[in-house]
Amino acid sequence: MVTDTLALWRDAERCYRVVTARDSRFDGQFIMAVRTTGIYCRPSCPASTPKVQNVRFFPTSAAAQSNGFRACRRCLPDAVPGSPDWNVRADLAARAMRLIADGTVEREGVPGLARRLGYSERQLGRVLTAELGAGPLALARAHRAHSARLLIEMSGLPLTDVAFAAGFSSVRQFNETIREVFATTPSQLRAASLRRGRATGEGSTRLSLRLPFRPPFDALGLLRFFAEHAVPGVEKATDEWYARTLRLAHGTGVVRLTPEADHVRCELLLADLRDLGSAVSRVRRLLDLDADPAAVARVLGADPALAPIVAAVPGIRVPGAVDGDELMLRALLGKTPVCLGEEVPGEFGVTRLFPSAAQVATAGHDATVTGVAAALAEGRLHVHIGRDAADLRSELLECPGVSPATAGYVLMRVLGAPDILPADDPAVRRGAAALGISPDTLPERARSWTPWCSYAGMYLRRAA
Repeated sequence: MVTDTLALWRDAERCYRVVTARDSRFDGQFIMAVRTTGIYCRPSCPASTPKVQNVRFFPTSAAAQSNGFRACRRCLPDAVPGSPDWNVRADLAARAMRLIADGTVEREGVPGLARRLGYSERQLGRVLTAELGAGPLALARAHRAHSARLLIEMSGLPLTDVAFAAGFSSVRQFNETIREVFATTPSQLRAASLRRGRATGEGSTRLSLRLPFRPPFDALGLLRFFAEHAVPGVEKATDEWYARTLRLAHGTGVVRLTPEADHVRCELLLADLRDLGSAVSRVRRLLDLDADPAAVARVLGADPALAPIVAAVPGIRVPGAVDGDELMLRALLGKTPVCLGEEVPGEFGVTRLFPSAAQVATAGHDATVTGVAAALAEGRLHVHIGRDAADLRSELLECPGVSPATAGYVLMRVLGAPDILPADDPAVRRGAAALGISPDTLPERARSWTPWCSYAGMYLRRAA
């Protein structure tokens, strides 16, 4: 099943059937480009369906742009959930896409991206071009263009400042990219957004965005999870929204997330707008917004024991993480650290950052916590979204006091690994028993849940 999903964009006949049906479930999973108009669209674009001989399919918008196509103004193909492949896959291309979305190329360049992935620049470029139809620079360019459009339409920031905040090296490069990708100028984009009545930010650092997802979406389950695990001062969750502070590359941030019927309203307050793309990417991963709930339900709903709860709680999500170091430390500390991080301007009831690894290392915790925190602070241990799952698990298990269960939990939430079942988790075992599944048979039972064991674990926790 996984192989079939990964090859979707290469199956022109199947892609064309999806386009003909305007099936929005496939938005973000591939791009349709039209030779006669020179534009690329999402699969569910409401425009007239082009003739089959006039279309091409690409895995990413960057690939379409590299082949000379520009974005459709009607369907906004970049304003869709991301491909679920980047969570299902653990290969180089998927790891690279996660890091590019986090802004690594803008901060560290292609050499930094290659270094984090453990490959040479040449090897990396060859693999990404073969797998995704575009190299790392083109993929990063598409990411910058999308961030720029958000800033143009959702903030009152001067366009010159937008250029550098989005990661462009010059205003000329910014103007050329916007014209090539969107077939319009930055000033025309802003004027059009004002005519449509889109709200702009109240200031240069405050933004309100709409984050799309694939329905159904179990928002209440996520809000309950965050409320149960909230660190006072760092996070706050109610029945309607969740807020937290963010430690980002260029400064701090505060975000409040409010689920709506067809999107999540994201209110962002950033100290530095260069962090916009990274903040949005991290929030999407935190809420698992790129998941494919239909694919999960097909597999888990086929198990007679799970079928009733899968039907009763559609669209369950696996909570992610906004910071790998923080999640690693929280897995060891519990929800209340001895120390707290720096104060930030109070918004939405949150006032402090989670403490850095260096702060935790000197706070007088036990040997396990202190050792892991020191390794993170000194760069001997790297916990980030670009890591290979097997390598990271191995390194975590080498840390004294880190159990296999803790390592699996970190992989599931930091990397978004979809196929990890925490079979020793007491809540998971209680849920299994409640559904008539012997807890001792969970590892064997999980074979039929692949590749969605992480989601099965969330259903078992809900049953408990």
